[in-house]
Amino acid sequence: MKYVSTRGAAPAVGIGAGIAAGLAPDGGLYVPTELPKLDPATFPAEGTLAEIASRLLEPFFAGDPLAAELPAICAEAFDFPVPLEPLGSPRDFVLELFHGPTAAFKDFGARFLAATMRRLPRAGGRPLTIVVATSGDTGAAVAGAFAGQPGIRVVVLYPDGRVSPRQAHQLGCFGGNVSALRVAGSFDDCQRMVKAALNDTALQAEVPLSSANSISLGRLLPQMAYYAQAALAHRERHGQALNLVVPTGNLGNALAAILARALGMPIGEIVLATNANDVLPTFFAGDEYQPRPSVSTLANAMDVGAPSNFERLRWLYPDAKALRQAFRAFRVDDATIRATIRTRFERHGEVHCPHTACAIHVLDTLRAQGATGDWCVAATAHPAKFESVVEPLIGRHVEVPPALAALLARPAHAEPLPADEAALRAWLIARNMTS
Repeated sequence: MKYVSTRGAAPAVGIGAGIAAGLAPDGGLYVPTELPKLDPATFPAEGTLAEIASRLLEPFFAGDPLAAELPAICAEAFDFPVPLEPLGSPRDFVLELFHGPTAAFKDFGARFLAATMRRLPRAGGRPLTIVVATSGDTGAAVAGAFAGQPGIRVVVLYPDGRVSPRQAHQLGCFGGNVSALRVAGSFDDCQRMVKAALNDTALQAEVPLSSANSISLGRLLPQMAYYAQAALAHRERHGQALNLVVPTGNLGNALAAILARALGMPIGEIVLATNANDVLPTFFAGDEYQPRPSVSTLANAMDVGAPSNFERLRWLYPDAKALRQAFRAFRVDDATIRATIRTRFERHGEVHCPHTACAIHVLDTLRAQGATGDWCVAATAHPAKFESVVEPLIGRHVEVPPALAALLARPAHAEPLPADEAALRAWLIARNMTS
């Protein structure tokens, strides 16, 4: 299979080249030339995540030298559980995506990307620098996946003061081949700076760069696997398609669910949950798509005012009317996030992170509006990463998972950086010269 740019001005490439580049040369995002149609009956209904991922991704790797490595890549990346648990009522469920090494769903794509890039040749053996913008969780997952990997450097940009204290500690605790830069701006600034670096051909000639944000095929495509696994297992056990509520910021996680359904997985309706950054709900309500500066919220990993993957969503649904008919998106403010966290704990003993709380509130809204069928909320991060928000609301300590506790026990350091493209360029060149 070949991949082309959403902007149509770059040559087609194989998946290995697309993953290595991150961003297409014309500034667009790589998308497959066609979407395969897969028969759910050919999947093991109760298969492991690695087994289902390998089967699901097989056509996307067809014809590429990486194809023979796909089963090993999946086995290496997906070695932690993805439980689908009951949520409050018999027809509501939660897909717990936070049992990986950094306690967030970003571990799936980051580990797959790292396992893939370990198998890609590098011209002249030159070190490759992965630059990644994060609104909270992506950076730690990427840093953890690539930490200690020979020939790879990781540079994580995050908005200073706009991530939780534990998220900030994670971002700066790896050291070695991982550097953390705390940017005096928003996530949108970080994302803009990363895209500018990736599009700078002169910089790329001096410092070979790639991306690990959800603009990367190597991050996006493997995230389809956990939705496929959950939907296949649910249909086997209950005979029903599984409807989804996905909390989203940069649209990567939601787009993975959308693509999994487009391939033929037994997924019903997909509803998007956002925080006060309501670019998507505004669009789906009928207004023009209009990115705008992000605002800080309790669900900080979703503080995105210009979701990159909207470009891929428009590729999949070129007609705006058809796109609006296919999906719904809801806005959830901070007061509602707090109330949802508190109420779900008081009524059901559940403890959720702010992002998951957004999705749960949306599910509650859908049920109140008469939604039927089986619904699943994607739980994107462990609540212990947001103890300063969650613990005062539930009045108790949130136990820290062992892997997260180990990261928090390390010393952490991050360098300050202005929210300026030239500043990042200068930093990358200077670090390349001294490395």
